Amino acid sequence: MERTRAGAAGMEGGRSWSIDSYLNEYFDIPAKNPPGEARLRWRRAVGLIVRNHRRRFGRFSDLNPIDDAQRRKILGKVQVVINVHKAALQFIDGVKQYHLLPELIEQGFCISPDELAAITGMRGDYTMFKMHGGIKGISRKIKASLEDGAKETDIETRQKLYGTNRHVEKPPRSFWMFVWDALHDLTLIILVVCALVSLVVGLATEGWPKGIFDGLGIILSILLVVLVTATSDYQQSRKFMELDREKQKIYIRVTRDQKTKEVLVDDLVVGDILHLSIGDVVPADGLFTSGYCLVLDESSLSGESEPIHVSEEKPFLHAGSKVVDGTAKMLVIAVGTRTEWGKIMGSLNEDGVDETPLQVKLNGVATIIGQIGLVFAVLTFVVLLVRFLVDKGMHVGLLNWSANDALTIVNYFAIAVTIIVVAVPEGLPLAVTLSLAFAMKKLMHDKALVRHLAACETMGSASCICTDKTGTLTTNHMIVDKVWIGDVVKSVNSDKNISELKRVISEGVMAILLQGIFVNTGSEVVKGDDGKRTILGSATETALLEFGLSLGEHLYDDYKMLTRVKVDPFNSVKKKMSVTIQLPNGGLRTFCKGASEIILEQCNTILNTDGNVVPLSEMQKHNVLNIINSFASEALRTLCIAFKDMNEFLNDQPISGDGYTLIALFGIKDPVRPGVKDAVMTCMAADITVRMVTGDNINTAKAIAKECGILTEDGIAIEGQQLHDKSSDELKELLPKIQVIARSLPMDKYKLVTSLKSMYQEVVAVTGDGTNDAPALRESDIGLAMGIAGTEVAKESADVIIMDDNFETIVNVARWGRAVYLNIQKFVQFQLTVNIVALIVNFVSACIIGSAPLTAVQLLWVNMIMDTLGALALATEPPNDEMMKRPPVRRGDSFITRIMWRNILGQGFQ
Repeated sequence: MERTRAGAAGMEGGRSWSIDSYLNEYFDIPAKNPPGEARLRWRRAVGLIVRNHRRRFGRFSDLNPIDDAQRRKILGKVQVVINVHKAALQFIDGVKQYHLLPELIEQGFCISPDELAAITGMRGDYTMFKMHGGIKGISRKIKASLEDGAKETDIETRQKLYGTNRHVEKPPRSFWMFVWDALHDLTLIILVVCALVSLVVGLATEGWPKGIFDGLGIILSILLVVLVTATSDYQQSRKFMELDREKQKIYIRVTRDQKTKEVLVDDLVVGDILHLSIGDVVPADGLFTSGYCLVLDESSLSGESEPIHVSEEKPFLHAGSKVVDGTAKMLVIAVGTRTEWGKIMGSLNEDGVDETPLQVKLNGVATIIGQIGLVFAVLTFVVLLVRFLVDKGMHVGLLNWSANDALTIVNYFAIAVTIIVVAVPEGLPLAVTLSLAFAMKKLMHDKALVRHLAACETMGSASCICTDKTGTLTTNHMIVDKVWIGDVVKSVNSDKNISELKRVISEGVMAILLQGIFVNTGSEVVKGDDGKRTILGSATETALLEFGLSLGEHLYDDYKMLTRVKVDPFNSVKKKMSVTIQLPNGGLRTFCKGASEIILEQCNTILNTDGNVVPLSEMQKHNVLNIINSFASEALRTLCIAFKDMNEFLNDQPISGDGYTLIALFGIKDPVRPGVKDAVMTCMAADITVRMVTGDNINTAKAIAKECGILTEDGIAIEGQQLHDKSSDELKELLPKIQVIARSLPMDKYKLVTSLKSMYQEVVAVTGDGTNDAPALRESDIGLAMGIAGTEVAKESADVIIMDDNFETIVNVARWGRAVYLNIQKFVQFQLTVNIVALIVNFVSACIIGSAPLTAVQLLWVNMIMDTLGALALATEPPNDEMMKRPPVRRGDSFITRIMWRNILGQGFQ
């Protein structure tokens, strides 16, 4: 109080009043503390309170001593403001400050890329998220629409300011780094030392230039070997880098500038609206905008196997997560190295290729041969040295030594070291790498992307191929060929037939049918740059949507505007998709479509041709099953669609699975690919069993399998449930005869693979396209993912990606696998023969005549031709038809066969 009076008196005494002096005098706040913006805020707050007092009571200094109560009231207000700001300052000191760059401000962006990355983070910063106004506020600050995405004209600007969706790549190794690696070979280093000693001794004894010939010849030979080895390794490195770039060419669906299109994942930018569905790998960090039942697997990021449910309440999505279930759209807010996944990938991005099992096996062979070569080299050196010493002792005496004697011993040592160089078959790994790289390059041209080198050689040993039907054996260009609706079966493969169907079916039935097709779909009708409508989605969904558009295209936009209350997306386990919508006149309606037998079991009523709902009797159900089987026997894929009206629906409850009204049955045609039957026959001639595993009706599966030549007279077709129910003994007896598995679940495919491997030691290749196929792909010896229909999860689990989804390409991979194996066997036979000859000739000559017939320079030339040029000649031979007329190499068979040993030893001793 005394201080307050003193301050007031000081002001009344004529001292000029200022807010800084006020803060200093009344609250012990020095003029320069806190500095900058915080102090500016305090001065404004105090000034506002004082000015408010002036308007009410006059100048502060005019208050007389009896106004202490009023003065305390003012000072109390000021104290509250300062305390609040002090607390804020402490909070701000603990939070990282983000600053907008001038370039961002100039382009109209209101948030920095680092701050966007911090919002998502690994745990998501809800405080910062809300501080920026949630997803709507953030979308405004990055100039993006939640419906239309980013503008096409802003893409380059966004990439420049917010970064590109690419991970940091380590610079490729230069040619001279490979030269340096080649020079580190121990035997070559020893030879260099021998060459230098030879130069010194030669110059001392024979003078210039005759004295440098031997040493210089060895050095030039070493340099040539090093350059050839480095060139080969460098070229293979470049090829593998090209293949790695091909692996990263992933297309994703985005909404950009009011258009939905597919773009490369590298071209994704901040502000894009990304579409996600089951099996996708999230390529960037973002925020959930809309979707249904979205479940993510973030185990690759966090290590936690528990699935993450994402919604508007938990909107954070992280790059590297896998979509386990549901569909969604997300606003991209961080890309590339600013995502947590990008940082991890940057730290793991290393050069080099893992060795294949065959390379490891051949490295072991090379080590053993090198040890044998070492023994022969030591024996050769000892024999030569002993003969030299004996001869010297008999003629000159052991006490008389000259420079020529030293040179002779050095040459003996060089010959011994060179024998080791020749004996060590370092060309074996080179031959494998050359052969694999050559095969991978050729397979790229043939629409097969090899992700793991080992797959090339393993595929050559495949004894069984378990293949999907849709898109692999068939074209995956589906059309609705027949439809059953209200006891009427119509072929709908022409405009005339479509018109007839419209005349037969009442408007009410047609309206419900079209409503079900248009709202219960995972596909989307979009306009391209040319203004034409195109359909994005799976082949089955596209076929149904095209059929719906042919019946009533004008109703599509109206039905798509209906509110979706809940969506249960399709997956390979449920084999159905359901959606609940809000009807315009009130009430709710659920549509369900999927595998015909499953949907039929959920129905207890049926929609007749007049649009009336009537009970579905057992006789009618039996008739519908007969129609399903008749469609299936014509190799048509069958789907049913049904609906159910409701008054209310709770969001937390699952969509009902019974009480539906059957609307229609579709027969979808998917023609067999040209050339598939010939490819299957090729596999049979090569003793490779082809088994078809499909989710289709068993009659459809049988019809397609017979058309492809897979199902033979002595083969059997069963359903996945039957396979699952079999005991181990029953399965072991039945397995060799099984050629078709219908209505299979992903775990049925997994059981088939494990049983074939464990019971019959088969080398199994498996195709897969869905997320749930990942376990079978990983368990198989060779996982083959579909490049067009396959999900990113399936591709990550596979060894080879079949870019055109064609069975012929799979057979071509097997053909190249056999070529790799046979080519390497040829090279091994050639190199071991030369090794044995070089060892025996030098050793026997040393023992008999006391000198080696092949000098160090000559041996190095032989080594270079044998290792490098021999590998180029023998390891790159393309496959031929004869390779596919012999049985595959069984699991556990020796790589070097008895015939090879006979040829090696026979030719070596001749």
